[in-house]
Amino acid sequence: MSQQFELFEIANPCIGVCQSNKKGYCFGCLRSRTERQLWHDMTTEQRREVLRLVNGRRQRIEQMRQRKNEQLGFDFNEAAETGELF
Repeated sequence: MSQQFELFEIANPCIGVCQSNKKGYCFGCLRSRTERQLWHDMTTEQRREVLRLVNGRRQRIEQMRQRKNEQLGFDFNEAAETGELF
């Protein structure tokens, strides 16, 4: 089995927000505290796995937001229907 040569290093997903929730996940990049601390020592495969996990977290957050909007019954993107006053 041949090993693939990497032309480009996987970029750090940090966007400079650097604030964590109660569970230790960053609001900006969605990495755990451990994932952030060990990023520079990770192999390419480990970094890919972290990015895969981050993508899953992002999708779950978006699904939760959509469910919340559905439960509220509001669509802020639609123009409000107004009736005539007189």
